[in-house]
Amino acid sequence: MKSPGGVGGRGVSQELAGRLAELASMMKRLTPGDGIHATALERVVLIRSSRPGEPLRALHQPALCLIAQGAKRVMLGEEVYPYEASNHLVVSVDLPVTGQVTQATSQAPYLCFRLDLDPGEIADLLLHAKLPASPQRSPSRGLFLDETTPALLDAVLRLVRLLDSPEDIPALAPLATREIVYRLLKGEHGWRLNQIATANSQAWRIARAIGWLKARFAEPLRIEDLAREVHMSTSSLHHHFKAVTAMSPLQYQKQLRLQEARRLLLSEDVDVATAGFRVGYESPSQFGREYSRLFGASPGRDSQRLRQLPEVPAAT
Repeated sequence: MKSPGGVGGRGVSQELAGRLAELASMMKRLTPGDGIHATALERVVLIRSSRPGEPLRALHQPALCLIAQGAKRVMLGEEVYPYEASNHLVVSVDLPVTGQVTQATSQAPYLCFRLDLDPGEIADLLLHAKLPASPQRSPSRGLFLDETTPALLDAVLRLVRLLDSPEDIPALAPLATREIVYRLLKGEHGWRLNQIATANSQAWRIARAIGWLKARFAEPLRIEDLAREVHMSTSSLHHHFKAVTAMSPLQYQKQLRLQEARRLLLSEDVDVATAGFRVGYESPSQFGREYSRLFGASPGRDSQRLRQLPEVPAAT
């Protein structure tokens, strides 16, 4: 695997370290055990793990993931994005990724703040905050690492502190959330979020194509239909789709199908043939081959193994 050039490993200033320690202390108190914890804050979850984990595949929704303690790596195709408390990960479109907690102990657990991003909120900020226009660039990866600044961390801290005063959440949470998105847009890679939220840009069209695939992943895919839906030529769709997702539309659809099949096998206790049929496979043998290629084991053996594992956070 290759790294696209992360920002992990840089020294953390004393100012930033103090804020991260405060955030970690609050999150440790607010998360009683390992797992993904919903909060009273809309679109915010807190994630905790007391040990390194195995690689876990998931469809990652647009989000900011900011580590307060520990370290993780996220894999998109052959690319590896390692990050820790000095930086954060932003996902701008739905992407099938693999996540793995790499640094965590029971005394110093991995702690991650996740804020799901709303493209409508981003577009509204671009309209009203008078931010500079996005530079004319071709669409780039739908996820990126950036350095965590004190200003961004301050906004995250203000938002998390509201969990101790829930009566203030309706009035103050939208302000803190808006500032977080504003800080992301002003960051070095903010133009990538800008592109996704700018109507009729190539990146915006790819985001629409992803939404179309998510809604119809079990149906046969005709690239001509998808290209027509997002008003692109088939060649332009292929080129820009791969630039954003690191895969072709057909590869993306296959990831959606197989991850949904895995979910069905685990959570709905269906048999292998039924899971394959429900996600669009007419041939059980083809389903088994492609499942084994992605997850490293046959559907039956993989689901049996996963049921025996302790609960660990998903790839977020």
